Amino acid sequence: MKQSKMLIPTLREMPSDAQVISHALMVRAGYVRQVSAGIYAYLPLANRTIEKLKVIMRQEFDKIGAVEMLAPALLTADLWRESGRYETYGEDLYKLKNREKSDFILGPTHEETLTTLVRDAVKSYKQLPLNLYQIQSKYRDEKRPRNGLLRTREFIMKDGYSFHQSYEDLDLTYEDYRQAYEAIFKRAGLEFKGIIGDGGAMGGKDSQEFMAITPERTDLNRWLSLDKSIPSIDDIPEHILNDIKNELSSWMISGEDTIVYSSESGYAANLEMASNAYKPSRKVISHEDLLEVETPDCQSIDEVSQFLNIDSHQVIKTLVFIADDQPIVALLVGNDHVNDVKLKNYLGADFLEVASEETAFQIMGAHFGSLGPVNLPENVRIIADRNVEDLANAVAGANKDGYHLKGVNPDRDFKAEYVDIREVKEGEMSPDGQGVLQFARGIEVGHIFKLGTRYSDSMGANILDENGRSVPIIMGCYGVGVSRILSAVIEQHARLFVTKTAKGDYRYSWGINFPKELAPFDVHLITVNSKDENAQDLTEKVEADLMAKGYEVLTDDRNERVGSKFSDSDLIGLPIRVTVGKKASEGIVEVKIKASGDSIEVNAENLIETLEILTAK
Repeated sequence: MKQSKMLIPTLREMPSDAQVISHALMVRAGYVRQVSAGIYAYLPLANRTIEKLKVIMRQEFDKIGAVEMLAPALLTADLWRESGRYETYGEDLYKLKNREKSDFILGPTHEETLTTLVRDAVKSYKQLPLNLYQIQSKYRDEKRPRNGLLRTREFIMKDGYSFHQSYEDLDLTYEDYRQAYEAIFKRAGLEFKGIIGDGGAMGGKDSQEFMAITPERTDLNRWLSLDKSIPSIDDIPEHILNDIKNELSSWMISGEDTIVYSSESGYAANLEMASNAYKPSRKVISHEDLLEVETPDCQSIDEVSQFLNIDSHQVIKTLVFIADDQPIVALLVGNDHVNDVKLKNYLGADFLEVASEETAFQIMGAHFGSLGPVNLPENVRIIADRNVEDLANAVAGANKDGYHLKGVNPDRDFKAEYVDIREVKEGEMSPDGQGVLQFARGIEVGHIFKLGTRYSDSMGANILDENGRSVPIIMGCYGVGVSRILSAVIEQHARLFVTKTAKGDYRYSWGINFPKELAPFDVHLITVNSKDENAQDLTEKVEADLMAKGYEVLTDDRNERVGSKFSDSDLIGLPIRVTVGKKASEGIVEVKIKASGDSIEVNAENLIETLEILTAK
């Protein structure tokens, strides 16, 4: 493919509105362009990469018996009313009307659609299992689209759905998908972790997320790609390294999810679902009497503990939530943070929100800073973190502005349901007892769910089992963020290319080091002087030889300065660069392998053989 015929609008500088490296490089390297907020056009390079990812996915899904289909993106709202999600999904749902004023939505996901199709076509257990998937655009009206393709209003997604007679059969397909996803992400060149996930609005019970790890900005060996004239990072002057470190630190770490994992075991979970090791306290302490004390101007846990000269771990934090219109009081120890996902999941609530101070006053009789669990109205349900049960003679708000209670003891002074609702902290013991919890940032690129009968129950998707009884179909759901993978790959394979000029000056510039299987082209063929007939002839020969061997070649035939060509080549990030330069008349070309940094001059007659050796390393 001639580069002069391609739409690759590279930029000289990083775009000023980009906050993460992947977004900046996709725009600067001419992969994507924003059409409107949260809506992007995938230019030729990005489209080729996405099509290669689709090929990988189809190959792996073929192995597990998944069958591709295509459902409409424009859906009648009646389907979502059947499942109950039309009212509960939230403001992200695009709602519209046709000319007859009937309600429609743009599909953010397709559980209802596939459930309906299978419900109408499948009547017997003999027709199961079924394993169907599609790859198409989805739509969510994000309030604040950001970070390029990571948070958009239109995105490309693979969503799959399996249908079963038994949970044992669902378990087998769930495991097949887990293995298929791991194979896909490995082939895509991603560093990732499979972690315990939250089903969220999908309605899933058991679920696993696949998170692409965001590299730390401090790991210079990860980020720098050195020219052959620079033996190692240690050879770069300190002031240049400091400039590079500042450049790296200027970019926000992408990934809106925090991954929690054990330092010594395979335990890994999303922060929303992570737990730690817990052992109930067996201390026996005599209970003090309740005592109301004045605590003027004490609004926070730290202010109360300092005023009363006690440890903050002896103070009960009291928070008020509204769950499906019902008041909920959540209790934690000291400065622990509530994990609202854990709380919502425990309650089985569709909606959970923090109560306003006005609402809290109406329920509790006091304002924030003086709330507590003692003598609450009977209609208020108290959910306490399990650590609260271990407290004795604690301090809590008196539900009277400017006052607290000392000598508060669980079970004696209030009744609560004790569950894990706190957010874990880095350094705590892993729940399996092996190692401590560590944190990393990540980008969610896949998610698998065991839906059970969540949709078949609400939508009447039943089959006759082997005994002739009508039973609900059991379902699984499996998603891959196709466009998100493009961002994650570029985030992990972004590089600062460092070169040393003949005068001894050091320069660095951003580019991509694309993994082989997803690169838009295999080879970037660059002619230094497009007016040199020898160079033109040799370029044509090399291009033909490479294509005859199955290489996909992007030939830079533009009449541009060689510096611009090399700069664009680094930005685009193809795995192999072949340069036809000053030695074209001798039949000599230069080969550079991006992944290894190897660079060598070779006779064009031996190019194919040389590439096979270099790329086999």
